[in-house]
Amino acid sequence: MKFEDLGLDPIILERIKKEGFQKPTEIQEKCIPAIKKGKDVVGQSVTGSGKTVAFGIPLIEKTIPKKGIQSLVLTPTRELCMQVKEVFDDFGKEKDLRTTAIYGGTDIRKQIHDLKTSELVVATPGRLLDHLNRNSINLNNVKHLVLDEVDRMFDMGFRDDVDRIINQVPKDRQILLFSATMPGNVQSVIRKYLKSPLVLKAQTMIDKSKLNQVYYDVDRGRKFSLLVHLLSKKVDGLALIFCGTRMEVDHLTANLKQNDIHAMAIHGGLTQNKRIHALDSLKKEKTRILVATDVAARGLDIKNVTQVYNYDVPKTSEDYIHRIGRTARAGKNGEAITLLSDRDYDNFRCVLSDRKLDIKSLGVPNIPKLMFDRNLIQQRSMGTRGGFEGRSNSSGGYGGNRSGGYGGRSNSSGGRTSGFSGRSNSSGSYGGRSNSSGGQSNSSGGYGGNRSGSYGGRSNSSGGRTSGFSGRSNSSGGNRSGNDDKRISNKPNRRRRY
Repeated sequence: MKFEDLGLDPIILERIKKEGFQKPTEIQEKCIPAIKKGKDVVGQSVTGSGKTVAFGIPLIEKTIPKKGIQSLVLTPTRELCMQVKEVFDDFGKEKDLRTTAIYGGTDIRKQIHDLKTSELVVATPGRLLDHLNRNSINLNNVKHLVLDEVDRMFDMGFRDDVDRIINQVPKDRQILLFSATMPGNVQSVIRKYLKSPLVLKAQTMIDKSKLNQVYYDVDRGRKFSLLVHLLSKKVDGLALIFCGTRMEVDHLTANLKQNDIHAMAIHGGLTQNKRIHALDSLKKEKTRILVATDVAARGLDIKNVTQVYNYDVPKTSEDYIHRIGRTARAGKNGEAITLLSDRDYDNFRCVLSDRKLDIKSLGVPNIPKLMFDRNLIQQRSMGTRGGFEGRSNSSGGYGGNRSGGYGGRSNSSGGRTSGFSGRSNSSGSYGGRSNSSGGQSNSSGGYGGNRSGSYGGRSNSSGGRTSGFSGRSNSSGGNRSGNDDKRISNKPNRRRRY
């Protein structure tokens, strides 16, 4: 089938040609005619199958310029939000349509201004609720609501938010729901809100002929050495490396750079500008390696990814499938490599519970052991919160010399680090062990208390002032300044930090 066979507007067809699309994917072929007819649709297919274009093209056809917000798309992450906006911008400009993306970490005032002249809105649930509470968005004219990557949205704890948003949209609306998997909580939304939906499934499993899945069972102390060895052999394409936590992403990225392997990090604790910069660098191949939490595992269209590494094994087979779905896309070959050590065995058994997965074991090569230095961790907000980089100090960084400090290498005085780490103390202690001058008013606390309480907020009650670095005295670690997409509550499934 060709796009011409789908009854599309000639203006849209012309844009499709300019974008270089040859023929519709299976999910596009099935969904576009149904959406054009006004049907509620449930679309299910693997990542990278073209779902965004599947709902984007018919919605743009249905939208009328200068008639208010008519289409609303909810996405779980900022990155996917921006990606959907790009598709709407590409096709909508032919009809003089304007799209606004609203998500956390950016100036809400600009979003308020742009919403006044937009016909299409792409949003993360948290920031959309902020606008609804401010009365800065009017959903009275919304005729089409898209719930994109719903299973991921619910994994992140947005179920209640989605219910609230749906109830703010007029009752006479078309709902399009897209998801790679259909767990029970997604099924309940379908039953509650969609009217006689068409359930359209395309390819729901990975093409085994295109994707080579392997794992190495390696001693924990040599996992990093094996990764460096494999990356050093890599020649073509881009690589994604997945870790389980933000801190592990930071540790791994810093250690790769220490071994002359240029990599960039992306996770929910980074500022929006840094996340955008990392993705753009990968897409433009200014860097060939991206180290990520699962924030990058869903919905993102990154071309030419030839290898996916599971440095930390995911907890479920669904998460594994979403990760490795970043490669072997659009008919190209790819490789998924899992690095398995003793602490990963339980998770790996859960992954293998999906009997459809075919993951082969490979022998570990004889390679020299490299040091994995956790003191190399990169500060997520370095230089933006309190001047932690050590101004006017070429080598000092935060905390003086390396033995006692955080980032300094050869400066006994610790440089100028907001006056908190001891200006004339040879030990330069970060965390202030036996440092009488290292704190503002705490002879043993330094800046951030003892070392265990300085990063991430563990036992930071003795640490003097930790609000600038360890997350505003948040015992679970990190701050929310760069993670507005995540709603915080006491429910366990809302505490996953990506």
